[in-house]
Amino acid sequence: MAPLEPWEKVLVDAEAFPATAHGEISCLVCHEGVQDPDKEVAHTSLVALPSEESEKYCSECHPVISNMFPDSLHAQQTGYWTTLDARSTPENHPEIEEMFGNHCQSCHTTCGDCHVSRPRSAEGGFISGHVFEKTPSMTNNCTACHGSRVGNEYLGKNEGIKSDIHFRQGRMKCTDCHTSHEMHGQTTGCSYCHAELPESEHLPPDHRYDDNDLNFPACEACHWEAAKGQDEIKMHSAHEEDTLACEVCHSASYTSCDSCHVQISEETGNPYFTTEGHYLTFMIGHNPIQSEQKPYEYVTLRHIPVDKDAYEFYGEDLLPNFDALPTWAYTTPHNTQRVAPQAESCNSCHGNADIFLTADKVIAEEVNANQPVIVDSVPPVVK
Repeated sequence: MAPLEPWEKVLVDAEAFPATAHGEISCLVCHEGVQDPDKEVAHTSLVALPSEESEKYCSECHPVISNMFPDSLHAQQTGYWTTLDARSTPENHPEIEEMFGNHCQSCHTTCGDCHVSRPRSAEGGFISGHVFEKTPSMTNNCTACHGSRVGNEYLGKNEGIKSDIHFRQGRMKCTDCHTSHEMHGQTTGCSYCHAELPESEHLPPDHRYDDNDLNFPACEACHWEAAKGQDEIKMHSAHEEDTLACEVCHSASYTSCDSCHVQISEETGNPYFTTEGHYLTFMIGHNPIQSEQKPYEYVTLRHIPVDKDAYEFYGEDLLPNFDALPTWAYTTPHNTQRVAPQAESCNSCHGNADIFLTADKVIAEEVNANQPVIVDSVPPVVK
């Protein structure tokens, strides 16, 4: 994604923007400041990013979304804290919070980061001259943050691997599967917006695969016949129902990362995050988050870049419960193929030890953490 020119970042489209609903509102309503021809005076107490306080600046016109969004994963980054809390202890929280604020908080998202500007982590700037886009741009908004893994996989930017079939043949955008209900963190059920529908409530999600949030996408929503083995493809009916996640057969290689650490910049002396490297892999293992919505026995796994000493810059032994969660985590690669290499024949998977996470493929210090996902014996060859 090419960077925006400085003038592009701040230029308000004088023709397009005033013709929109937001363009009919005085600048001061959202940005405060002072109505004055002098720039310095006009910018007195200016609020540059009003959607940082959506409940104050957005709620008058968008009350439903503004009430829900503060509990969303995009706003709270709760998924990070779910895993950090599991691996750490309450007494280590101050150091973990300092680390999080310095290195992770920049991924926190506001309404503006999706609807009017590029996210701040992608250097910000208006994407359409201050025109608010109802549907976020896949490249300027979604993959601006989710680019290194999801974006590269979905758009086919990993060498030798085709783009996702949903993009390649259907030109589907992120929002075709990830709806506004999910993005805004809806927890109160349909009746919150639609009075004619029955009431229902569920807790805010605590990570991106949390089944409490019923808005998350699932392959079965569009491909239920295939998921239940009721179509014409024999491979679908050959496996017991719910044995395999769809990605096991329909994803290609994807990115894993190792060993994220805080390093010190030689130029500034400031701490920054770096990883030892990333690589393409494809691993099948046991499902670490089995549930009613995710009942599969086998799923695809991705190595996440954390180890026991990841945050040692901020203190010693900050992750004393490191083994509480696997470092090979449940993943949903975004490079779906109709026929992936492991599904070309039965024995492309059965008997193929290369694509199963066995103990010999796990770093010695991480074997205990990964016991829930390690496969003890590879499914036998089909004769």
